[in-house]
Parts: sequence; C-alpha cells; structure tokens
Amino acid sequence: MQSPHHSLAPSRRTLLLGAGATAAATFAATQTAAATTAATSMAQAAADVAIPSPDTLPLTGGPDFPIGLFWPPHPYASTPQRFAEIAEAGFDFVISGNYAGDGNIFQYQLDLARTAGLKMLISDDIQIRNMARWFSISDNPADHLSVTPAEARELFTRARDAYGPYSSLAGFNFYDEPGAGWFGTLAKALAVSRELAPQLLPYVNLFPSDDAAYYDAFVDVVKPSLVSFDRYPLLSEGREDANYFHNWAIVRNAALRGNVPAWVFIQTLAYNNHREPTAAELLWQVNISLAYGAKGIQYFTYWTPEAARGEGFGPALITVDGKRTARYAAAKKINTTWLHQVGRELKPLVSETVEHANETPLPNGTAGFQPTDLVTGVGGQPVVIGTFRSRDSAVKDRWLLVANRSHSTSTRATLTLNADQVTGVDFFQPVSSKYSATRGSTVPLTLAPGAAQLLRLHVR
Repeated sequence: MQSPHHSLAPSRRTLLLGAGATAAATFAATQTAAATTAATSMAQAAADVAIPSPDTLPLTGGPDFPIGLFWPPHPYASTPQRFAEIAEAGFDFVISGNYAGDGNIFQYQLDLARTAGLKMLISDDIQIRNMARWFSISDNPADHLSVTPAEARELFTRARDAYGPYSSLAGFNFYDEPGAGWFGTLAKALAVSRELAPQLLPYVNLFPSDDAAYYDAFVDVVKPSLVSFDRYPLLSEGREDANYFHNWAIVRNAALRGNVPAWVFIQTLAYNNHREPTAAELLWQVNISLAYGAKGIQYFTYWTPEAARGEGFGPALITVDGKRTARYAAAKKINTTWLHQVGRELKPLVSETVEHANETPLPNGTAGFQPTDLVTGVGGQPVVIGTFRSRDSAVKDRWLLVANRSHSTSTRATLTLNADQVTGVDFFQPVSSKYSATRGSTVPLTLAPGAAQLLRLHVR
C-alpha cells in the first residue's frame, strides 16, 4: 500500500476504519473519466432536494471555529472524565471510531458528549454505511450490492430516530475517502439526509490527491456541505511532503468553487515514513491551513491506535493506555489560546489569495507574492500570507494571516503597505480577542517557529 501523500492513495484513516478491501475496490473504480460521468448521471435524482446553507448547520454554521478529533477513547475508556478531558483541550467535536460501532455505545457516547459540551459525528456501520458505503443506491434491480431509494430512506430514518434525540448529534459520517465512482451514490445519500434531517451535517472526508478533477467532481456531483481532506506532511528524517501545499491549493479552489468550508486533518503522531510532530509542527500545520483558508481543523489522531493495527503508529495526544503526551498539552494550548480565537475571526471571511513570500524555489503548486494596491512589498524571511475579505462587498477592509513558513526556526518579515489605500493596521490579540492599532506603512513581524499573526487592514 502506498503512503498517504501519493495521489488518491488509501490513507491511514482508511486502515483505521477497517475498510481496506472496500476502499481498494472503490479506488480502482475512480481511475477513469467514465466513473465521474456515471456518478453525475446517478446524482440527477437528488438534484431537486433543497441544500441547506453550511451557515445553518452544526459546526459549519455559527461563529465558533470547529476543532475536532478522530479516533476518540475506545468504548471501555469512554467515561465522563475522558470526554471532559477532550473538552478541556479545546475540542468541539468528536468523530466516532476506535471500535465504537454498536448503537448502544453511540447513544452512551452521545450522552457523554452532551454532558461535556461536545458534538459528535457518528460513523454508523449498520444504517448510514449501508446506504452510503457498503451498498450503492439504485432503482435498478439488476444492480447488485445496492439498496433502493426507499430502503435508503428507511435506513437513514432508523439512524436519525436512534440518535437524533441527543442534542450532541451534529451529523453522520457518510464515507471516509470515497473514490469518484461512489460520488453518485453519495449525492443520493446526502439528498436523503437533507430531506429527512436538514438540521444535521452530512460529513464526507476525501483522499489526499494531487488531482484537481477528483475534488472538483466531488463538489459538482455530491454538492457537499464542506470539503474535508487528510494529508500528513511531516515525513521521516525531517522531510516535508513536497506536494502538501499543492494539495491544499487544490482543496482551497474546490471549496471556493462550491462555496463551502474547507476542513483538514493535521498529523499528531508518527507512523510509517512519518515523524512525530513537535509542538511547533502542530502549530505550523494549523497556521498553514488557516492561511490556505481552512474553516475547520481536525486532529489525526487523538487516542493512539494499538500496535496490532500495524503501520507503526507512535503515541498521539493520548497513549494506548490512556496517558497524556506532550502533544496533548501542545494541542490544548493551540486550541484554547490561539485557534479558537483567530478561527472565530477568520471563519466568516472569504479566502481571496494565498502566497509564499521570500521563498526560492517555490514549493510545487504555490503562488509567489505579487505586489498589490494594498501590500506593495514583503521583505525578510519566508512567510505564507493568506488574504481574506468580508462576504459583504461594501466592506473594503482586508485581513492578512501571515504564517511562518518554518516550523523549526523563528522568522522576521516586513510588510510594506500602500499608504494611499491603507489607512491603518490592526494586530489581532488572541488573549483579549481584540485588535490593537498601529501606525506606519511598514509592518515588522517576528514569528516563532510555526506561529502566525492576523492583521486587519483598513482600506479607503
């Protein structure tokens, strides 16, 4: 099996979900344009179902920036104390897994989540996966391994009625890393969800891929409520995945194309060919993702997968036997002192550009800094600059998230602004969640390894 940074390779998440054979079969079906064409045709039946705005759904809606985790405590470790520990670290939602597959366990965990103030996305193998992953949805009796639309509605209704009474239910995890050949069925499955429970978030997470057509087809055919993907850039021997930024640029474009949020998973642990992240490398993944327009951050993993699963998994935020690691403390600090605060500022904004300044050669798929009417120059050491605008076109101000390109060394950079257009600059202060004003047309920045600074430019 290939590493997850290769195009459309089955990733570690697929292995943890125990779907290797199914994923491999689906993956093989994605390699032709015919798969996407067929998916488009299948999806036509779902076209007349109203699609709720992401602004109205759990996690994607509201002012708070969603921070989630994958691979939570296993059923025997699912206690009030453990779920309180999750909330204490600044997490907002949990994607079920780690041997939780029974309906009674889901209800028990939903109750724990409700008490802890958390939301959950439920990966229900009996109802939801039967209508969205293990079987296709088809009216044609000749289509083997399929359920009818009526049967799909019945399956979803069972799941909705079983878990819907819990206020902690945010939605259902319909499919992790589907191939394009499955997009038609996913479109129908999401249409069922939107018809029968428009208040719930239908969640799908995509493969890492360097193929823009894969993400564009997902947006065009499935009509998702968000575009989520996983790609883990911290390789062994201090290396970076050379196409990490390229993949992020593709996902950013797809999310803008669909006018939906972009979510990403960040790497918390070592596994085959990947290293254990430092605290600065956790922060770096978060801030690079924010610069590229992320509207949700998810951690892979929270609890450590046991050795019997293979792949050489090292300790995550919590060890196999339930002990906190240094990465738990690092994630807690990031989530509670930075990400929630800056994420709340960025969530309602629209990603306008993302550029790499002072970096030669440019990484694959990235854009180098180009002077604008607002920012005429960027001097100093390498930084990644995400520019954001308000959804209200009458607001002329711009926001800049300037991230240190390095996760190992501090950096200094200076932004030169056009004083004829920019009348003032505010620095975001996460401690107070307020902006402090500064003067002058040059803005010096000193950023710790992996760190970032949010600026607001007042524009004439």
